[in-house]
Amino acid sequence: MIFFPAIDLKDGNCVRLLRGEMEQATVFNHDPGAQAKAFQDQGCRWLHVVDLNGAFAGKPVNASAVQAILATLSIPLQLGGGIRTMKDIEFWLTAGVRRVILGTVAVRDPDLVKAACKQFPGQIALGIDAKQGLVAVEGWGEMSQLTALELAARFEDAGAAAIIHTDISRDGAMEGPNLEATLELAKTVSVPVIVSGGVSSMFDLELIVTKSADHPATLEGVISGRAVYDGLVSVSEATSLLEMA
Repeated sequence: MIFFPAIDLKDGNCVRLLRGEMEQATVFNHDPGAQAKAFQDQGCRWLHVVDLNGAFAGKPVNASAVQAILATLSIPLQLGGGIRTMKDIEFWLTAGVRRVILGTVAVRDPDLVKAACKQFPGQIALGIDAKQGLVAVEGWGEMSQLTALELAARFEDAGAAAIIHTDISRDGAMEGPNLEATLELAKTVSVPVIVSGGVSSMFDLELIVTKSADHPATLEGVISGRAVYDGLVSVSEATSLLEMA
């Protein structure tokens, strides 16, 4: 499995939110490029980046910060937040992003997502952000009537590279991931699933490794943000642990 340190961008800064609330943002670094380089130097193999302003605005906002990150990295990066047109998808993949994450548009315009998966094989991931089982859209500001399982089923044969499943109620709360829901999703689809939201310790990562080994599901990796910034999860140790899984 892959360990993905997370960089969430708000107003050009690296931040973490509490349960998706923009007004509850903690700034951890004013230099996204330097933060990305630090994670790379600590041994991670991939980086997870989200344009938070873009997720709410419905279009990329922190482009200069993302480009600063790309300029520092030799490892692959996956990017989400406000990417809702084929033009934006193509722009970022051409700019050097390895994988684009599509969330709101998967609910609003599933045909576009399917077309993107076909046009850019292996470079499109689905972002499924759920709260009490229902999928949130528009930067987690609105709730759809789709469950995570229903949305994933729409794209079972589309050719998506991965599904990133985030439990909003756990995100940034340091309460542990909703592993049960993520594994339930993973066992119903053939697309590899990434655990996101709530990872708060190395113990959480060890539990994910143990549970996934005994579960008929395919997990590609784990995303962690706040726990890394707070020093509760070591990038190098987490990377090594998951690579052995």
